[in-house]
Amino acid sequence: MEISGLRIAGLLIGTVGLYVTFTIYRGPRWKRANFIFFGMFSLGLISVSIEPGILNNVAEILKLEQKQRGRILALLIGSNIILWFLLVYFKVKLDENRHQFDLLIRKLGHEEIEDLLKKEIADKEIMVIIPAYNEADNLKELLKRIPDKIKEKNVGALIVDDGSADNTRDVVLQSGHSVVQNKINRGQGAASRLGYDVLLRNKIQIGVTMDADNQHLPEEIEKVAAPVLNNEYDLVIGSRILGETYKSSLMRDTGINLFTKAINFITGLKLTDCSSGFRAFNVNKMSSLNLREDQFQTAEVIIEAAKKGLRIGEVAITIVKRKHGSSKKGRDIKYGLFFAKTVLKSWWR
Repeated sequence: MEISGLRIAGLLIGTVGLYVTFTIYRGPRWKRANFIFFGMFSLGLISVSIEPGILNNVAEILKLEQKQRGRILALLIGSNIILWFLLVYFKVKLDENRHQFDLLIRKLGHEEIEDLLKKEIADKEIMVIIPAYNEADNLKELLKRIPDKIKEKNVGALIVDDGSADNTRDVVLQSGHSVVQNKINRGQGAASRLGYDVLLRNKIQIGVTMDADNQHLPEEIEKVAAPVLNNEYDLVIGSRILGETYKSSLMRDTGINLFTKAINFITGLKLTDCSSGFRAFNVNKMSSLNLREDQFQTAEVIIEAAKKGLRIGEVAITIVKRKHGSSKKGRDIKYGLFFAKTVLKSWWR
């Protein structure tokens, strides 16, 4: 069956419109309402161009000449509209309750030792946040290597003990660094937010996050933090792709590459590593981000930072193999599914 020139034109316009919608409404220009309107219009134009009979089918379905069919159709339409609004309403309420719970837990975790923290980090200009869950063995080695100064600025480390069952807290105290605690295990994202709160309330200028599993090198903290200290970027991500890493599974490497491309597409960035937890940031700029995810926060931070117009860059880092314990991220397939969920939620928010 031949396709008319008008349908070809409609298909091209719809396709271009869909692409333009993605490229315009991303990053700082993200507007969900605009994206929905123009995206649905473009999809509708593509659908009609491919199969014009859709309009006839819709018109036929909506004929309410037969009373029985009309009543059933009206009931289905009405009930679906009601169910949709109920779903949205309860989802919004659930998210808001989760957010309020998150704020409460963070406030309790910080206030418990607020006065002590003020004394411990009063002279620090750069703080390294390390979320930790049962990582005592790795922290014994890691904390010894945290630098005291970077470019003549005092450096400290804040370990966020995320409900550990081992002696993580004791190891941190023996090392001379600071520790705050989540009473229950909530995830790396939630633990990081507690760390951000501490830095903001104590007027720390520069923050650095790194993992507690000893896979990031403390010797590279200065390299990651330097572009923020020099006011070149607001957020700097350490990239294993630009640097070096140990041999991981093919599935995980492929997943990181695909997710990085997806995040670049929806944000307009040109990053190489979207899953690195080794990053430096301007604390005041980071405080403007709407961070909600308890796990897999690396993608959320990038997407939110792009929406807020933060200057984002990368530097090469080295990732080494974990010495003690096992990863808390889960198997590759599970990790990929939850990471994808975080990307979609953060982009749509």
